[in-house]
Amino acid sequence: MNLLKLSWKNLTYKPLSMLLSIVLFALGVGLISLLLLLQNQLEQNFEKNLAGVDLVVGAKGSPLQLILCSMYHIDAPTGNISLKEARPFLNPNHPFIKQAIPLSLGDTQKGYRIVGTTQAILGLYNAKIGTGKIWEHNFEVTIGANVAKEIGMKIGDEFKSSHGFTEDENLKHEDAKAFKVVGILKPTGSVIDQLILTTTQSFWLVHEHEEEHEGEEAHAEKGHHEEGEHHEEGEHHEDEPEAELTAIPKPLLEESDSAEITSLLIQFKGRNFQALNMQRNINDNTDMQAATPAIEINRLYSLMDTGEQALRALAVVIIFVSGLSVFISLYNSLKERKYELALMRVMGAGPAGLFFLIILEGIILAIIGFTIGIALSHLGMQMLAGVMKDAYRYSFSGWQFLPQEWFLLIGALVIGFIAAVIPAIQASRTGISETLTQG
Repeated sequence: MNLLKLSWKNLTYKPLSMLLSIVLFALGVGLISLLLLLQNQLEQNFEKNLAGVDLVVGAKGSPLQLILCSMYHIDAPTGNISLKEARPFLNPNHPFIKQAIPLSLGDTQKGYRIVGTTQAILGLYNAKIGTGKIWEHNFEVTIGANVAKEIGMKIGDEFKSSHGFTEDENLKHEDAKAFKVVGILKPTGSVIDQLILTTTQSFWLVHEHEEEHEGEEAHAEKGHHEEGEHHEEGEHHEDEPEAELTAIPKPLLEESDSAEITSLLIQFKGRNFQALNMQRNINDNTDMQAATPAIEINRLYSLMDTGEQALRALAVVIIFVSGLSVFISLYNSLKERKYELALMRVMGAGPAGLFFLIILEGIILAIIGFTIGIALSHLGMQMLAGVMKDAYRYSFSGWQFLPQEWFLLIGALVIGFIAAVIPAIQASRTGISETLTQG
């Protein structure tokens, strides 16, 4: 007697009842699996991009926004800070600061952010040059591996940046000098893969040129005389030596106090009291704000945790209902199968054989529901990955399988067993003579 084949025939005898149990199982398992995948990959991305940064300093505003913008590049800046305010932290001889990396943000190329910074940022992410070289002169850019892959940029390509973080041709800096790709980084799996890196001065020059151009247009409307004067000034910019725009920029400490950057990524030399107290001192005594990445990301986790717990509770309820559905289906089917079970006893099946027959039906339903649920969760994650990549430029995948999914399988089998155990006991107690007499 093939118990597996017989169990399958018994289940398919009432396909709608079987389908209901499988659908409920699949929904519960699939929802829990999807939450696990999302949580795991979000934590991977967040933790990988902490990059050993102890403090982020920027303009007053939301500290979480400052962290998301400066470290994860998925939010807008809180504003700019002057170089005068940032200068003390850029001092290479600072007693508590190992290094402070400036960031200037606000422009993009086809949705990928252009970051004015120094070459020190590469060390945060252990980034190495793949082809070409690291940017050095103004208007040279080194791009991340994802940028090169997704928009097909290569060494020698030139482009003009757009203002803001959305793709809008109307916001392109048409009158500014074009950037030139001089290098492509090796993939790191971190946020630097999706950035376009250049000098801080390049960022300033683009916006200074834009402001000058707008000023010239405004003055040109006042009269022919003023138009002539500004025409001469425009000629001065056109005749300006190319070397001045593409020169190696001087250190930021030598730049004007009025120049602005977006934020600073700070690493401490050690975790002493003075260093740990720096955040409070900045927040209390300056016009800037400081935020600790680890604290803000934990705060973000806590905000997400409430919704995640609610969804997990819903998934557990669905799985419980699916187990109840399996129990009711198997229990009700016993009334119609008493004669069949009695005949099996006559043909040599013992109480244990009938017990395992019903248990096997519950386990089959659990395995099918688990398999469909896992398939749905990974397909759903793959679809979400495309949406999240378009929105945030981060890489997610539906084809990542977690060790926790084995525990889900064990849980599904246990629920299938528990749901079937009472009907299985009832089946094992089937009386031969009494049932055949009534039959």
